[in-house]
Amino acid sequence: MSDKIKFEIEFVIQSSPQMLYQYLATPSGLSEWFADNVNSRGEKFTFIWDGAEEEAKLLKRKTDEFVRFAWEEAEDNSYFEMKIIVDEITKDVSLFITDFADDDEVEESKMLWTNQVSDLKQVLGSS
Repeated sequence: MSDKIKFEIEFVIQSSPQMLYQYLATPSGLSEWFADNVNSRGEKFTFIWDGAEEEAKLLKRKTDEFVRFAWEEAEDNSYFEMKIIVDEITKDVSLFITDFADDDEVEESKMLWTNQVSDLKQVLGSS
């Protein structure tokens, strides 16, 4: 199995960190933009798209700052993280995504995140 490549992308989001965090860390918030439905039981999150389910474990979180998940079927140390960064001077809020993909799928993964975050911006009224 080839090693996945870590990539990072940043999106400016017009939202308070507190409101944005609710959409990143709660099943109801994630259901509004990331997946069709999201359920959680403790650290285990079930993401549902078009009837297909993917399990992820919540690895870390810090309120109003970031969440980090790992897909259950991942056989490596890959994860995806959504971090909220606030510029100290301008107070602009950015969503910083860290994810992993196979070499030939990095651009496709970035496009997928761009589309997902576009949905998030619409939900937040930030587009």
